Amino acid sequence: MERITYNELPKGFFDPLMEIEENLKKSPLDFKLLELIKLRISQINGCAYCLDMHYKELKHHGESDVKLSLLPAWEETDFFTEKEKTALLFAESLTKINHRSLNTLIFDELEKHFDKNEISYLSLTITQINTWNRLMKIFGFKAGNYEVVK
Repeated sequence: MERITYNELPKGFFDPLMEIEENLKKSPLDFKLLELIKLRISQINGCAYCLDMHYKELKHHGESDVKLSLLPAWEETDFFTEKEKTALLFAESLTKINHRSLNTLIFDELEKHFDKNEISYLSLTITQINTWNRLMKIFGFKAGNYEVVK
């Protein structure tokens, strides 16, 4: 049930968020890594609209069903690289922040796989998808209708 439809939003409402999305597309980070992060955070936040979108994007870009099905248990599998696992741990830590500071060990691990420029883009991706999740949940955007732009 949509509480506020796209057409009911103020004109240009999503423009600032879309500018950030365009900036993220130009980042040095791999598209599939960013989409894995977006999908995992959407799982944590229970955002059906975003789950539909990022699952379809990953499938379109060749991600395997096995890897996608194991994403909630990424720590327990060998299907994710150390770099992906580090990014997912960081994403989960920022999403479940609970008024605690970021563990120094997590940041130290990040620096083994990413430079400061990439960490900046990872941070923006994580905060951005958390924003999208919250907006989609409050507005009640309907899942299932997203189509990948080809």
